[in-house]
Amino acid sequence: MLIRKPADVRPSEITSYDNYLNRRDFMRAGAIAGGALLAPSALAAVVPDAKRARLPDVSESPYSTGESPNSYEDITTYNNYYEFGTGKDDPAVHARDFEPRPWTIEVEGHAEKTGTYDFDDFVKPFDLEERIYRMRCVEAWSMVIPWVGISLAAVVKRLRPTSKARYVAFETLHDARRMPGQRSRWSLDWPYREGLTIAEATNPLPILAVGLYGEVLPNQNGAPIRLVVPWKYGFKGIKGIVRIRFTERQPPCSWNMAQPREYGFYANVNPDVDHPRWSQARERRIGAGIFAEKQPTLMFNGYGEHVAHLYDGLDLRLNY
Repeated sequence: MLIRKPADVRPSEITSYDNYLNRRDFMRAGAIAGGALLAPSALAAVVPDAKRARLPDVSESPYSTGESPNSYEDITTYNNYYEFGTGKDDPAVHARDFEPRPWTIEVEGHAEKTGTYDFDDFVKPFDLEERIYRMRCVEAWSMVIPWVGISLAAVVKRLRPTSKARYVAFETLHDARRMPGQRSRWSLDWPYREGLTIAEATNPLPILAVGLYGEVLPNQNGAPIRLVVPWKYGFKGIKGIVRIRFTERQPPCSWNMAQPREYGFYANVNPDVDHPRWSQARERRIGAGIFAEKQPTLMFNGYGEHVAHLYDGLDLRLNY
C-alpha cells in the first residue's frame, strides 16, 4: 500500500509545482498566473478570468500517495471529457470559454436535506484537502494527480440520507450550447450519469474535487466540481456535477448503459480482469516518455487496504 502520512509528503516538497507555472499554456495568461489568494468565503466569486486563482486553507491529507504528481500540463491537456469532444486535447481547447458560474447542485431522493444549493453554500461547510491520488483510466494509462477537494463521506453525512438510500447517483450538466460534445450523435445518452453504493460513498477515500495543484479546478478537468474515486477506473469520476440523488435502486451509469459488456457499475481497477478488447495487467504512465516500459497495475489501484472489504463476497471477475 503506497499511502503515506502527511509528515512524509508535504505539498512544499513537490518540486513540479514551480515548474508548471512557467509552462507554455500559462505564459499566455501571465496576468492570471499565480492569481490572488481567495478569501475563505469567496469560492463562488471565482470567474473564468481567474482560472489560476489559489484556493484558501488547503490542508494535507493522510490519504495522499507518496508518488510525485504529473505536471500541471499533463493533467490539464490529456483528458477524457466527452462533453467537450472525444480527443484527448479537445477538452482543453473546447472548454476554454466555458463559464462554471453561476452553478447550483440539486440534491434529491431519500435524504433529509434535499433542495437546490448554490455552489458556494454547498462547499463552504467542509474543509479543503489536498489528496494526491493515482488515477487509472480504463484505457490502460495512468497519472498521479494532486486534487483539492472535500470529503464525499462528509457531504453525505451532512445531507442525512434515510435508511432507504442504498446508492448515490450523480449527473453532469446537460447544456449542448455550452458543451459542444453533447451535440454529437453517438452512443452516450446525455447527460452523463454515474453512481456509487452508499458504502462506497461513505468510505474515507472519495472526494468531490474543486481544485488542482492548489488552484481552482480547470474547466477541462470538470469545473467547478467533480467526483474522484481513486480505486475505480477514471470514467467513474463524473465531472461538472449538477445533481446528486439518493436512491434505493442501482442508478443507471452512462458507459454501462452504452456498452454493458465492457463497462460495469463497480468498475474497480482490477489487473486480473481484462477489458474485452485489451489487457488491464499493465498501464502507461503519462509523462514517463515514449520509451518507458508500462508498469504493473495494482489491484484496486493500490488502495485495497482501504476498500477491499467493501466487496467481500462479490465475485471480482464479474466486477468489471
